Amino acid sequence: MRSHWWVMGVGLGLYGGACKTTPLESPADPKGEAPLSTEVHALIDEAADPCVDFYRYACGQWLDETVRPADQPRYGRFHELRERNKLAQRTILEEDAADANATGDAAKLGRFYATCMDEAAVETAGIEPLAPLLEAIAAAKDDAGLMRVLAQLQQVGARPLFDLDVDAGYEDPEITSVHVDQGGLGLPDRRYYLDEGEAAEALRAAYVEHVAEILDALGEPDAPQRAAEVVALETELARVSIPRDQIRDPDQRSNPMTVAELAKLTPTLPWKAYLEAAGIPEPKHLNVVAPSYVEAMGKVVAGAEWPVRRAYLRWQLGHALAQHLPARFAKADFEMYDLRLNGQAEPTPRWRRCVETTDGVLGESLGRQFVERYFAGDSGRIAEEMIGQIEQAFAAALPGLEWMDAPTRERALEKMHAIVNKIGHPEQWRDYSALEVGSVHVANVMAGQRFEWRRQAAQVDGPVDRGEWHMTPPTVNAYYNPSGNEMVFPAGILQPPFFSADNPMAMNFGGIGMVMGHELTHGFDDGGRKFDGSGRLTEWWGPDAVSRFEERATCVEQLYDTYEIQPGVHLNGKLTLGENIADLGGIRQAHGAYQAWAAAHGGDATPAVEGLTNEQLLFVAFGQIWCSHATPEAERMLATTDTHSHARYRVNGPLSSYPAFWEAFSCEEGTPMHPAQVCEVW
Repeated sequence: MRSHWWVMGVGLGLYGGACKTTPLESPADPKGEAPLSTEVHALIDEAADPCVDFYRYACGQWLDETVRPADQPRYGRFHELRERNKLAQRTILEEDAADANATGDAAKLGRFYATCMDEAAVETAGIEPLAPLLEAIAAAKDDAGLMRVLAQLQQVGARPLFDLDVDAGYEDPEITSVHVDQGGLGLPDRRYYLDEGEAAEALRAAYVEHVAEILDALGEPDAPQRAAEVVALETELARVSIPRDQIRDPDQRSNPMTVAELAKLTPTLPWKAYLEAAGIPEPKHLNVVAPSYVEAMGKVVAGAEWPVRRAYLRWQLGHALAQHLPARFAKADFEMYDLRLNGQAEPTPRWRRCVETTDGVLGESLGRQFVERYFAGDSGRIAEEMIGQIEQAFAAALPGLEWMDAPTRERALEKMHAIVNKIGHPEQWRDYSALEVGSVHVANVMAGQRFEWRRQAAQVDGPVDRGEWHMTPPTVNAYYNPSGNEMVFPAGILQPPFFSADNPMAMNFGGIGMVMGHELTHGFDDGGRKFDGSGRLTEWWGPDAVSRFEERATCVEQLYDTYEIQPGVHLNGKLTLGENIADLGGIRQAHGAYQAWAAAHGGDATPAVEGLTNEQLLFVAFGQIWCSHATPEAERMLATTDTHSHARYRVNGPLSSYPAFWEAFSCEEGTPMHPAQVCEVW
C-alpha cells in the first residue's frame, strides 16, 4: 500500500554489510589485513587525471578488475556489502528454521523462510491458493463488484488501475490520510507503451507474449487474444498517466477531496464499495494525487468490455505474485523483467529472494535479530555526533547564501533545528502476533500483505505514528521524510564503506557524512523546501528567495540534462532534480563538517592514506562509494524511471561545481572537473 513518493533516499545501490562490533566475514571487510592505504589505492586509477574524470580516477581499478555477477544487473561496492547483509540475514533465518525449540517471532521467521525455500511445496500448491481471488474476479459482473475485487487484489500486493497510500496529510501532517495515486501499468513507465521505433515495438511484442504466458498459466481461455487486449488497456492507462518528471511537485500532488468529490471524477466507479472492501469505509482525510488521471482512468475502464477487465485483473494478480508461484511463473517473470528489461543473465538465487521476501513481510522481526548481532557499541553515538556536525555545517553556510533573504534564512535555520534524527532501528518494534504463517509460501506472502494493509488502514484519520520507520533496520539506505521533517539512518548503512569507528574521519565524512548531508539537503530541495518545520505543505519562503532558488534549480536541471550515459541516452534533469540538489548539498555539508572537525582536533594534518591529503581522501572516499557496473539495459531503464542520476554523475556532477574540490586537486579552470559555469544551491 505504502509507496512513499517522498522517501528521498541516497538510492542506487546503497547496500551495506556488518558493523564494527560483530564483523561479517567478507573479502571486502575493511578491517582485514591489508593496510588502509593499500585498500584505498587498490580502487584508484593512478593514470587517470582527477581533474578530467574524477569518477574514473577514484574507481578506475575497481571498474577494470571487478566482474559484475550474472545474477545482478547492477553491481557496485554497495552491492558487495549488501551481500554481506543478506548473508547475515540468511544465517539468522536458517538458524531460526533449524531450531525446533524456537518460539514467538523466531519461530515465525524460520517457518516463513523455510516455506519460501521449499520449491517442491510451491510446485505442489500450484495456483490453488489464488482460487478465492480468481473466483472473485470471475464473479464480478458490475462496477461495484469490480471495485470490491480491486480492493481484494490490492490487499495482496497487486496494483490494478491505481495506487493507494496511507500517510500523513499535506495540509495536516499530524493526521493520517488516504492518498489515491495513478498506477495500473505492468511495464516500468508509460514511455514503454508510447515510444516509437523498432526496439520499442519489439519490447511491446515480447510483453504481450509475457502477459499471455501468465494468463495461460492462470487458466485463461484464449490467452494470446486476451493478452493483446490487456496490453491495449494498459496502453490507454499509460496515455492518460502524468509523466513521472511532472508529478514530483508536492503542490500538484496535494488535492484534498471528499469521497463524494472523488466519485464525481469517475461516475461509473463506486468508490464507497471499494473503500468498504479495503477496510476504510468513510475516510475523512482523502487526497487525490492525480485527479486528471483518475478521471481519465474511469473512462478507460468504462470503455473496456468485461472479458478484458477480468483478464486484466487476473494478469495483475499473476504479475504481482509471479516470483512466489510455481517455476513457470517465476521463469516468465525473470525472462521479461530481469533478462529483457534489465539485462540480468541469470535468475536471482532463491535464498536471496527468500531473504528479501522475509525482510519485506517480517522486516522488523528480522531486523531486531540483525541489530542485536551486528549493531551495538559506539556506532549509534558516533553517528549522532556526526549528524550534529553536519547540521552545524549547514547552519554555518546559511549566512553565505546571498540569494536568500534574512527572514527566509532564519526560518530555514528553524526548520533545520526541528529535524528529527532516527538512527539504527525503531524504538518500538512492530508486533506481528496477528500474522499467521502457514505451510504454503504464496499464501504466507498474501497473508503478510494483508496484515500490512490492515495495519495501515487502521491508522486512517488517526494521529500519525511518529515512531514508525519506512525502511527495515538491515537496509543500507537512508531517507528524509518531509511530512515528518525527519532523517532516518538504518543500522545497515552505519558500517563500512560509509562509516566505521576505525576509519579516519575524512573517510567517514566522505561516506556517511555525505549521506547525512544529502538527506539534510532534501529538506531544502525543490520539493522538500515546500514543507515547513512541522511537515506542513505551505509556502514559508519569501518571493524573492523562491525566484532565486528556482534560477539555481534550473541550472542544476540543465546541467544534468547534458550528461549522456550511453550514446543518445541522457539523464532527465527534471526527474532527478531533487536528488541532484541533495548530492550537491551533501558533499558541501560533509566537507564543511569535516573542516570544522579537523579544526577542533588540531588540524588533522597527518595524512591517513599515503599519497593523499586528508581533504583529498574525503573526496576519494565519496567517489569510491559509487564505484559500480550496470548492464546497458539497466542503465537505459534507470534513465527513464530513477530519480537518482547515474553513478558517474553522482560523483562528477557535485564535485565539478565545488571550489573546495578544485583546490584540493589543483584543477585549473577549463578542465572538465572545473568548468567556467557551475551550479550552486546550498
